[in-house]
Amino acid sequence: MRVLVTGAAGYIGYAVGRRLVAAGHEVDGLVRRDAALPDGVRPVRGDLLDPDGLPRGPYDGVCHLAALTRVRESFEQPLPYFAANVQGTVNLLEAVAADRIVLGSTAAVYGAPERQPIPESEAPAPASPYGASKLAAEHAVRWHARTGAAGAVVLRTFNVAGSVDGRTDPDETRLIPKALAVAAGRAPHIELNGEGLAVREYLHVDDLAAAYVRALEAVRPGEDRVYNVGSGAGAAVREVVAAVEQVTGRPVPARRRPARPEAPVLVCDAAAIRAELGWRPERSALPEIIAGSWDALLRAGG
Repeated sequence: MRVLVTGAAGYIGYAVGRRLVAAGHEVDGLVRRDAALPDGVRPVRGDLLDPDGLPRGPYDGVCHLAALTRVRESFEQPLPYFAANVQGTVNLLEAVAADRIVLGSTAAVYGAPERQPIPESEAPAPASPYGASKLAAEHAVRWHARTGAAGAVVLRTFNVAGSVDGRTDPDETRLIPKALAVAAGRAPHIELNGEGLAVREYLHVDDLAAAYVRALEAVRPGEDRVYNVGSGAGAAVREVVAAVEQVTGRPVPARRRPARPEAPVLVCDAAAIRAELGWRPERSALPEIIAGSWDALLRAGG
């Protein structure tokens, strides 16, 4: 298929483009400026907030990954999040002709439900502008699909980590990149809420990229599906820090701050994508995620 990947130079977009090329697809990567892309991905210039400059296609499929993604920042700057994540998605749907669309979404659409692990049937209740903007983008894509214009799959992910082609998650507001930065001596300590008991799950970025390929190849025009994508294996924050110390052989000093209200557990029920698309995480054991990221960090000079 001929596929357009938005956000192709980003952490997840790069991994998705790489997997699509390996699967034999012809891939265009939408970028706003010159950036490193996987071998075989052709750069296409464009900005989702400037629809006149977007490629028109036609494409067999689109993997839509361009977005603003920082939860805390979205409280301070909600309007840019709605502009990028909602209006950018609408502009894409209007401008680019494609038979299949896979939208990258987030567990943040669920908020903090009591039921764990979280199934797709859980009613969305986003607790941040980021989560609300991604839910609105989901609605746009799914209602667009219901007109018969395209088939659509929404992939809701939890915490993505790991490395491909020596590229790691650059966002050190996230736990694993921050803990590795401390281990590398780039930061003095990591901050934990209370005792660091909040449980989260982690998915290797390459496993997530494989899910995009499965979803794109499976969906048909007029279909409308939503899948959670995750490992389902939770770990407490302090367990992740301990795993970073064990893998790197270096200390990760922690500074505890007063506990703040947060969901005690956020874990994914990914039974549907396993059953319907045959997807399984293969690289998402926590030690492998950390080891690959640490190796990439060292190769990049710490």
